[in-house]
Amino acid sequence: MASRPSSGKTRRPVRRTTGDPYGLAAARPFLAPLLAFGGLVVVGLVTLSLLTGGIPFLPSRGGPGGGNGGPAAPGRTPSPSAPPVVNPDIAIAGRLVYAKAGNLWIQEGSATRLLTATGRDSQPAWSADGTWVYFIETRRTRAKFPIQGIPVIYDLSYPILTRIHPDGSGRQALLSGLYRTGPGGAYAWSFFIRDPAVAPDGTSVAVVSDGPAPLASDVVLGLVDVARKRLEPLGLSEMPPYGHQDPTWRPDGTYLLYVRNAREEGRGAPTIWRYDPATKKTSRLSQPGYTEPRYSPDGRYLVATRTSTLGTDIVVLDARDGNELLRVTTDGLSWGGAWSPDGTQIAFLHLEGSTTDLSLATITRGPNANLAVAKVQPLTEFSGLDAASSPAWWGPRPATAPTPAATPAPAASGTP
Repeated sequence: MASRPSSGKTRRPVRRTTGDPYGLAAARPFLAPLLAFGGLVVVGLVTLSLLTGGIPFLPSRGGPGGGNGGPAAPGRTPSPSAPPVVNPDIAIAGRLVYAKAGNLWIQEGSATRLLTATGRDSQPAWSADGTWVYFIETRRTRAKFPIQGIPVIYDLSYPILTRIHPDGSGRQALLSGLYRTGPGGAYAWSFFIRDPAVAPDGTSVAVVSDGPAPLASDVVLGLVDVARKRLEPLGLSEMPPYGHQDPTWRPDGTYLLYVRNAREEGRGAPTIWRYDPATKKTSRLSQPGYTEPRYSPDGRYLVATRTSTLGTDIVVLDARDGNELLRVTTDGLSWGGAWSPDGTQIAFLHLEGSTTDLSLATITRGPNANLAVAKVQPLTEFSGLDAASSPAWWGPRPATAPTPAATPAPAASGTP
């Protein structure tokens, strides 16, 4: 794909590599540093500009979430075909799904098993009942598209919203990003499908996409009707051409959060916004600099990725007002958090040298509901996980877990 002007002008096709739905060999962890340093430079293509950038090989500063931050031993590279190396001293509750080399793996306890083996799968997300894992498959084909009126043959990669049962059965394609146009559909293009978030009732999946009309749209929030296999943009406000990213549902379905991308004084300024499906109204939740929000099981907190001048870190926000309550990591090399089913732990991606692995933070709640980091441990070691795919964690709610409390209705702002 190529840069996307919001004016609807035809774009120039470019070659893209398989396994990368954006045609870039970039990693999601560096979204935040890129935003901080004004990396939103690809005109009209928010997700390209948000998901690209160089790896900040910064030394660790210790503290929670720290690692040695040093380079891997010379000559050592994680094998793409080898299973993730999990910490045998940690037995997680529930099921944690994550991606490596375009394949999905499920970890239960301290054991892992392969869920998909196509080498083309990424961005997993659980259904609320744990019966499905939704994800993005990327396929590649040869296609034709006109440049200045002359048809040109090129390599086209396109995404497919897909789901599979956690036992590996029932793989099903729900929505293809392959876009046909021209006389008799002779020309092919594609639209993005990113960041799937399954609604609690399972009837729809929130995604960010420039579909179904990719030649005239930015990458914005929409809902895929699972039964009809149809994408409907929500028409929420944006700052063109930067669009949206990172949708996530509150466990009771009352709110859908997303990141609204913008620029302020030459810098990226992503903010978390809240959409009320009942009233169709939106309101800003956080200050600029936060991405990848995920609700805790009780709906009280958000784990999010915070931008600093040093990189990206895991933080916990108050889900009512977006205020930062806890800094989980301080190394500038952490992103993509996911809550455990009981809300006491957070799994997140962490850069160790040049290798992406998972770490596990245990969170305690003290007097007056104050949060603290009890410990941070490596969950995988030297595994080379896919940096652009955050983990997703599912498990039955413990009997002692609190029911999600109602969130005060915010004052509406923005134009739905």
